[in-house]
Amino acid sequence: MNNELKISLDKIGRRFNREWIFRGVDYHFVSGESYAVLGPNGSGKSTLLQVVNGSLTPSEGKIDFSLNNQPLDIEQVYGQLSLAAPYLEVIEEFTLSEMIDFHFKFKPFLPGFDRQLIIDLLAMEKSRNKAVKYFSSGMKQRLKLALAFCSDTRILMLDEPTSNLDNQGITWYLSLVQKFATNRLLIICSNQEHEYSFCNHQLHITDYKK
Repeated sequence: MNNELKISLDKIGRRFNREWIFRGVDYHFVSGESYAVLGPNGSGKSTLLQVVNGSLTPSEGKIDFSLNNQPLDIEQVYGQLSLAAPYLEVIEEFTLSEMIDFHFKFKPFLPGFDRQLIIDLLAMEKSRNKAVKYFSSGMKQRLKLALAFCSDTRILMLDEPTSNLDNQGITWYLSLVQKFATNRLLIICSNQEHEYSFCNHQLHITDYKK
């Protein structure tokens, strides 16, 4: 995981109908660094994140991915990326154990991790056989974060990571960052300082409004 992964945005813009959400984004994201994408609610932070992770195509400009200065196809990028976001659904009918097993069919565990260690990290031993649909919103958010942080990927993207978390949950989130975000490319969309205060770089989406 020491290889340099780079995401390069070249005059990226995205619009819905005739309205531009943002335009002219020139920016580089590099592995080992942490980035906060900032702006008020509805400003386009999540849209930019979805363009950066390849789930939305830009309306103008281009995005390039590279590993050790060698081009990386978007299909290869998905295997390098973990995401936790409010719009990312968990499968409600699965139990906690089934949801973990399902997720890790597509992503490798961090070295040394397995299903039991993730249940322990979540402190949800009593809920291991409970269907996710019966989880509180805070439990679901913890699950999303644990799945993202504990996947062995070079890129970690978090959108509003502490939504639905209480103060204890926020402290737990910050411990995950400290333990599992080092040496990864970390991008956090937020407008709450406690979610991103440790980030080395800030991108303000309002700088790219036209």
